Amino acid sequence: MTIISVGATPSRPEGFADFIDGRTARVQRVEFEINENASCLTIKPPEAPVENWPLSELREIPDQADTSALVLTSTQRALARLTITDEVTIAVVRRRAPKLSKRQPVHGKGRVLAWAGAAVAAVFAIVFLLVPVMADQLARFLPARGEQALGEATLEQIQTALGSDMFPVGFCSTPEGDEALQKMLVRLEGEGLDLPYPVTVSVLDHDMINAFALPGGQVVFFRGMLDEAESPDEIAAVFAHEIGHVAARDPTRMALRSAGSLGVLGLLFGDFAGGAVVLFLVEQLIQADYSREAEAAADDYGVDLLLKANIDPAALGTLFQNLLDRYGDQEGFAAHFASHPALGDRIAVSREAGAQLTAPDPSLTEDEWQNLKEICD
Repeated sequence: MTIISVGATPSRPEGFADFIDGRTARVQRVEFEINENASCLTIKPPEAPVENWPLSELREIPDQADTSALVLTSTQRALARLTITDEVTIAVVRRRAPKLSKRQPVHGKGRVLAWAGAAVAAVFAIVFLLVPVMADQLARFLPARGEQALGEATLEQIQTALGSDMFPVGFCSTPEGDEALQKMLVRLEGEGLDLPYPVTVSVLDHDMINAFALPGGQVVFFRGMLDEAESPDEIAAVFAHEIGHVAARDPTRMALRSAGSLGVLGLLFGDFAGGAVVLFLVEQLIQADYSREAEAAADDYGVDLLLKANIDPAALGTLFQNLLDRYGDQEGFAAHFASHPALGDRIAVSREAGAQLTAPDPSLTEDEWQNLKEICD
């Protein structure tokens, strides 16, 4: 407790206070005095040189634990602390220290900025360079069962994220509709695909105009996609494109990259539970914003599947064009496929590929197509 010495005057209060010199963790009991004539606070440690802190350089350190005390530091001794508890002395200090409430000046700004720049560069390198490389490498060695488990867990998250009132989005299924969808898959697979796991397909009862692939061979259509399509070959063309992503393991790479990048950022910004990671991963996989190279490769793979199955690849261009005319190039399913490469180029490529077939065979009969359209009824 600070003591005002006997005989002290208001112009020269003195007493004792707790002092931390900023060099050691030891709390010392020191004598001090406030010399108005010298405009300084003099600190007299018992085993160290006297220190003079100019009143103009005194700064207050807020103490949340004890608001009755005044914790002082100096701009020249930023790590040192002097704790005064006497109310009279505190009032004198507050009256005579003109800059008590101002912030401490920042010393070594250049060094601080350099370290901050280095930290930002390190995070950038981890998120945009190291994580993608590691994700690509890990995707090659991830067991098939591991990819399937990742896809199943992600699909559950997607159902929950797109649901309402705690009810996840359900699957559409009728015996006739399921049979038509499986017939389309068998037709596209032909004599078999060189994949580490079988392709599975499902339809979610949601009006989003979209389709996407998940790790482990899952291809998911939304009801809105079936509602917008005008022929079964349009669905088959989208199906073939998504199988192309499955064959290249693009969904697994994206999942690993997103989880790794958001995991790093989550640790930096305090999202230790990973909630933001899950939500971002769900959004990324639904939007399927693959690279230009991945999209082009999936297009080529899908066109090849369609040609081998004698299904008209131009149906994909027809679908794109219809959606582009109806919604514009930034909405609905068209936005999903619009980014890589340019949508107009993809329409032209699909139509050029379709010219290679002289007598394409529809992927489903009219009755089977109707059954598939009604799979959510």
